Amino acid sequence: MSSASIPNTKADGLRAVCALYMRVSTKGHGQTTDTQALALGEYAQRRGFEIFQEYSDEGISGTKDSRPALDRLMKDARSRKFDVVIVARFDRFARSVSHLLRALEEFNHLGIDFVSLSESIDTSTPMGKMIFTVLGAVAELERNLIKERVHMGISRARKQGKRLGRPKRILIESRRK
Repeated sequence: MSSASIPNTKADGLRAVCALYMRVSTKGHGQTTDTQALALGEYAQRRGFEIFQEYSDEGISGTKDSRPALDRLMKDARSRKFDVVIVARFDRFARSVSHLLRALEEFNHLGIDFVSLSESIDTSTPMGKMIFTVLGAVAELERNLIKERVHMGISRARKQGKRLGRPKRILIESRRK
């Protein structure tokens, strides 16, 4: 489906408002967010979106879940200031799958669509929703496997007679004279 055939309006018929997020890891080494901004702006224009704001983190690693511009984007998302978040690539937004999925789940809950140009993911389309559903299922499987391993580890430790929990504290009562 071409970007021209994807609706650029919300259910109420109003023009959709988007936020553009870009990030580069290094600052001052010739890398800027300008290339990403150009591609994201062109995409938004082709789709007929109104650009609410550009959020740009320069010189900040993607491994950090908390980044100044990303934090502002998430705050504005929770205030429902836009309908769509557009990024150049997943790794510009999040470096870990768990961080990406947490953000996508929050956007889904808020009714905000997510578009990644490089991966051709658009959660406003049926194919994009299917991919989000598959990613969500994988994340749920991962959470369940971790939970299962933790329970197995606790069970093994108990069978080996290991004490679990915090160590007991011995309280010494002081006498007043």
